[in-house]
Amino acid sequence: MVFAGVDVGKRNHEACLMGQDGHEVSKPLRFSNTVAGVSSLIDVLRSLGQPATIALEASGHYWLGIHRKLVQAGYPVVVVNPLQTSAYRSTSMRKVKTDLRDAFVIADFLRIGRVMANYVPDETILKLRELTRFRFELIDQIGDAKHKALATLDRVFPEYAGLFSDIFLKSSREILKNAVAAADFASFDLSELTAILKSASRGRFGASKAEEIKLTAGNSLGLPCLGQVASLKLCSLLAQIELLESQAAQVGGAIEEVMDGMEQHLTDIKGIGPVLAAIILAEIGDISRFRSLKSLVAYSGIDPSVFQSGDFTGTKRHMSKRGSPYLRRALWLAAHSARIYNNDLNQYFHTKLSQGKAYNVAMGALCHKLLTRIYVILKEGRHYEVR
Repeated sequence: MVFAGVDVGKRNHEACLMGQDGHEVSKPLRFSNTVAGVSSLIDVLRSLGQPATIALEASGHYWLGIHRKLVQAGYPVVVVNPLQTSAYRSTSMRKVKTDLRDAFVIADFLRIGRVMANYVPDETILKLRELTRFRFELIDQIGDAKHKALATLDRVFPEYAGLFSDIFLKSSREILKNAVAAADFASFDLSELTAILKSASRGRFGASKAEEIKLTAGNSLGLPCLGQVASLKLCSLLAQIELLESQAAQVGGAIEEVMDGMEQHLTDIKGIGPVLAAIILAEIGDISRFRSLKSLVAYSGIDPSVFQSGDFTGTKRHMSKRGSPYLRRALWLAAHSARIYNNDLNQYFHTKLSQGKAYNVAMGALCHKLLTRIYVILKEGRHYEVR
C-alpha cells in the first residue's frame, strides 16, 4: 500500500508518497493546480503498481478540484482537517514548516491510521452552501451600507431618524433622493414634498407628514456645510443598498429552486422558510455524520463552554461559538422566527426569562430545543409534528 500525502496550495501542490514502513517510495512530486498537474500525480501512482490511498489537507476551497479528479480516477481520498495535521506535526522534535514537510506529515499521519476524515458534501449540498453563504455576505454588505447611510444622515439631519419607523422604507428613500441635509428639507416646497410622500407611500403619508418633516428640519442641529457632500454619499449608498437587495433576492430565488428539487421537512416547522432551511441543511449536510444530538450541538457552537482546573469549576458558562458560524446564525434567526409562530416554543422561551435567565441565554436554550427537533426530523426523515 502507498500512502500519498498532498499539501494543497493555490497554484501548486506538494505530494509525498510513502510506503507502509514509513519510507518514501518515490521522489517528492510538485504539480500544478491544473488537470495536467493532477494527471501527473495519477501517472506516478499508477507507475508504482501498488494500491494507493490519498490524504488531502482541507486548505480553503483549493482541495475541491483535485479531490474530484482523484475520486474520478478511482482512488480513495481522505480530506484531513488542518488542525489534525498541525497537532501531529508538533510531535516532531524539529521545528520545520515547509510545503514538502507538510506533505510528509500528512502521508505519515495517514499511514499510522489516526486520520479522522473530514466531511465532503455532495454536489447539491455544495451548491446550497455556496449560495447560502454568498447570500449572508450580501446581507452583511447591506447592513454595512445602511450603517454608513445612518452615520452620514446624523451629520446633516440627526432628527430625521425619528420621523420614520425605518428610514429605509420606500417613502423615506424617495425623499432622501431629493434632499438630505436639514437645510434642504427646510427650503423644500411643501406641495412637492407632499406629492413625493403620497406617491412613494401609496397615500399612507401626505401633507401632515410633510409639515412635520419641514418643522423638524427647521429646528435641526445638522451641519449645513456638509449638505452637498452628504447628498453625494447618501445617494451612492442608497443605490448600493438597492443593488445589493436585488442581488440578495436573486440569490434567494436560486436557493429556492435548489430546495424545490430536494425532499426535506424542515419547512414544516412554522417560521422556518426555504432560505433558512437551506442554510441549515447546507451546513449540517449528511446528518449521519453526527453520532448524537450532542455532537451536532457542538458543531453548531451553541453548547456551553467548560472551564475546570483542579477543584475549581467555572460557573459562568458562555456559548462556545465553535463549529459553523453560519449554522449558529441560521439557528438564532430560526429560533426568533419560530417562537412567534409556535406557542410551545414561545412558552418555553418565556419560562426561561421568568427563571431569571438573560435574553441571550434564553435564546440559546431555545436554539438548542429547536436544533433537537431539527435533528430528529433529519435523522428519521419524517414530517414535523408537535407531540
